[in-house]
Amino acid sequence: MSATDVTRAEAEESSVPDDVPVESSQREHGWTVRRVGALLAPALIFLGIRELGLLVLTWMASRNFGSVSEALRSWDGQWFLAIAGGGYDGVPEGLVDAFGQRSAETPLAFFPGYPMVVRWFAAVDGPGGIGLVTSALTVTIVSGVVCSYALARLGQHIRGGSRRTGLILVALFAATPMSVVLSMAYSEAMFCALAAWALVGVLEKRWLLAGVCCTLAGLVRSTGAALVLAVALAALLVVIRNPRSWRAWLGGAIAPLGLVGYLVWVGTRTGEWNGWFALQERGWGTGFDGGAATLRFSLDALADARSVLEVTTVGLIVVALVLLVIMIVRKVEWPLIAYSAAVLAMDLTSNGLMNSKARLMVPAFTLLIPIALALAKRRVSTFVVALCALAVVSSWFGAYALTSWGYAI
Repeated sequence: MSATDVTRAEAEESSVPDDVPVESSQREHGWTVRRVGALLAPALIFLGIRELGLLVLTWMASRNFGSVSEALRSWDGQWFLAIAGGGYDGVPEGLVDAFGQRSAETPLAFFPGYPMVVRWFAAVDGPGGIGLVTSALTVTIVSGVVCSYALARLGQHIRGGSRRTGLILVALFAATPMSVVLSMAYSEAMFCALAAWALVGVLEKRWLLAGVCCTLAGLVRSTGAALVLAVALAALLVVIRNPRSWRAWLGGAIAPLGLVGYLVWVGTRTGEWNGWFALQERGWGTGFDGGAATLRFSLDALADARSVLEVTTVGLIVVALVLLVIMIVRKVEWPLIAYSAAVLAMDLTSNGLMNSKARLMVPAFTLLIPIALALAKRRVSTFVVALCALAVVSSWFGAYALTSWGYAI
């Protein structure tokens, strides 16, 4: 044996403790890498798909002579940024409702949770801060990552679920047709994060987690009503079976506080008991009509068939309803079914901006569970190809909605 070989052998032996076999050390190192990978998987999947969406948006914006930055803060994003910058009373007069009108109460139609957090985060670095746009997009992306971990966990708790199911659910969420809003200055990502963790709390019987997340979600979007229904009803059933369960009592009691509190505050500011609903009706023509407007829109879109966005929206509505039926047939946990049904009901039974129907279904992420369960049973190559194809198509559709479609989403 040469001197070089002896030196190399001594070095290898000295790198491993005397009481730990070489094979054991390598196995421990391998498990460490695996654990890190498992820990980062939900975030990497979500961020990877959303990065693809941003790349496609960049390409589409350049072809349509637009700016990615402007696209990511367009439409409702302008309202959220204005509220974050100056509060409800400091919104510029140039921002108007869908009918081109504006009153002092018009900004109250937008819930305060998201712009409030954006404002706090923008002020972290002092008076100058990091800027409202950067803050808004950062809050959105972080919320999406937080949501991805909840979805990964949710996928393990559902009947027939697994870790693979959870990760596929994350990918499906990041690649939903209007997932572009999960990269915009919109409130969907924050709401979905709070809603997903609230539902995790329900399935894990962690009622304080469910209640706190639910009340916070009620400050972010009106869709919080669907979450209140699922959380409060689940807590009520536990209390009926076990009246001494103080955590269920407390979780169910605090669940509606955020939503109800904001609606009461808006009613006080407007002088109308139904102030927020009245603002929606006057400013955006949105109110309950039992689904009549959605049906008319669907029939007109299919008869005309000249708009990619409108025809696709009709298709997504049909798919959503079919997935809800599959959830019921497969006996997915009833709180998840209740939440899905309530989100769809709020979306499809209201009139107003029909072009927003697809975006308003993004919080109904639980509808993706049957797809995740089905893909989890397939070969790895099969579900990877399927998810990649979905990511590409949804990236194009989201970019099309912001750069080629000329109206609000």
